Amino acid sequence: MDFIAELEWRGMLHQLTPGIREHLAEGPRKAYIGFDPTAPSLTIGNYVQLMLLTHWMRAGHHAVVLFGGATGRIGDPSGRDKEREMKPYEELDENLRHQQVQMEKLLGGNAGAMSVVNNLDFYRDMNVLHFLRDVGQTLTVSYMLSKDSVQKRLDTGMTFTELSYQLLQGYDFQLLYADHGVTVQMGGSDQWGNITSGTEFVRRNLEGKAFAVTTPLLTKADGSKFGKSAAGNIWLDAELTSPYDFYQFWLRSDDADVPTYLKYFSLRGKEEILADCATVEAHLAGEDRYREITAIRTALAAELTRRIHGEEGLTTAERVTNLLYGRGATAEDLRALDARALRSLSGNIPTYEIDRSRLPGGIMDLLAEHTDIVSSKSEAKRAVQGNAISVNKEKVTDADAVVSEGDLLHDRFLLLENGKKKRYLLILA
Repeated sequence: MDFIAELEWRGMLHQLTPGIREHLAEGPRKAYIGFDPTAPSLTIGNYVQLMLLTHWMRAGHHAVVLFGGATGRIGDPSGRDKEREMKPYEELDENLRHQQVQMEKLLGGNAGAMSVVNNLDFYRDMNVLHFLRDVGQTLTVSYMLSKDSVQKRLDTGMTFTELSYQLLQGYDFQLLYADHGVTVQMGGSDQWGNITSGTEFVRRNLEGKAFAVTTPLLTKADGSKFGKSAAGNIWLDAELTSPYDFYQFWLRSDDADVPTYLKYFSLRGKEEILADCATVEAHLAGEDRYREITAIRTALAAELTRRIHGEEGLTTAERVTNLLYGRGATAEDLRALDARALRSLSGNIPTYEIDRSRLPGGIMDLLAEHTDIVSSKSEAKRAVQGNAISVNKEKVTDADAVVSEGDLLHDRFLLLENGKKKRYLLILA
C-alpha cells in the first residue's frame, strides 16, 4: 500500500515535506506521533491520529507512539488562546499509564509494527544548563516567533514555559532519529510548526534528513469541533463513554459528515467506501436514499464500536439501542445487559432515584410517586387495566401487584414502561 496515496484518496493529507514519497519508496520506515497525557483517556479526536498510525502500519512501516510524560507537564500552546492549566505530576503519570494500555490495545494487533517511548526518559536527568546549551541553541528566536502557534498568542501573551514546548518537541525528534531510527513525524495540521522545528533539529544538529506529514483538523459539516457531543468528549474508554453512547454518536451523525467519517475511519476496501460515499452524496443532492444512508451509518457505527469496544461492547450497544428505539425487545434482552449498560440508560430516558426501603411496594404507589409516569393512582390503575404498564419488559396485569427487591436488575435497576414509547429508569439509592 502506498501510504501517501492512501491519505490522498481519504482526504487525510494536509501538508508534507518534499522528498517524502521517494523516502518511503526506498523501504520500510519509522514514524512517530506524540500524545500528551493531559486527559484521563484517549478520545475520538485522538483517534484521527491513531488512524494515521494504522494506515502507516498497514503500508508496512513501523509506528512509534511517543507519550509526552515530560511535555505534558508543560502543555502544548498549539490551538490555545491562553495557557493550559498545569496538572499534578501524579495525575499525568496515571493518565499516561491508562492511555498506554489503550494505545497497545488499539494499535498492537500488528505484531512488531509498533513501539512506545516516553519522552520523560529524555528529560528526567537533564539540567537547565544542558537544556540551554544543547537544546535552546538550535533555533533562533525569530524562527520560533514565526510559527503560527506563537504568532496567535503574541497579543494575549505567552510564557517562556510554553515557548519552550517547541524546543522540546524538536529535540524529541532529534533523539528519536538518532537513537531509534525514526525519520518521519506525523500529526494534525496545528502541529506543523512544532514538527518542522523537529526537522530543523535533525538537519542542524545531526546533518540528517527528516520528514513531516500532517492531516487536516477534522471538523463537522456545521463547522463545530469533531469528537464532542452535547454531553462533552467522546472517550475511548467504556467507563467514561459507554459503548451505547459511542455507537449512538456515529448513528446520529449528520448525513453530510458520513462521507468524511467513512474515509477517515473505515477499514473496508476503497471501492466499497467510495461507493457508499457516492450514495450519501446522491442523497444530499436530493435523491431519496434514506434507507441506504441509514444502513451505511449503522454499518459504520458497528465497525467502529466493534474495533474500540470489542464484540461484547457492540452487542451491548445494539441491545440498548433496540431496547430504547426498536421493536420486539424482550425481558431476556434486558436481563442480558450488565450494570454498566443499564446505568448508561440514565442519560437517555427519564431516571429517578428511590430509597431501597420503598420495596416491596405496590405498583400503584410506585407509578404515582413520579408524576412524569402517571399523574395519579387512578390513572395508574387505568394504565394497568389497559395493559400499558411493564416492569422490566414484563406486562403488569394486576393493579394490586407488588414490586420487590427480587425484581431488581443487578440489585439496583427497574425499567418501567407506560405504553410503547414512554420508558423510565428507577435506580435504588
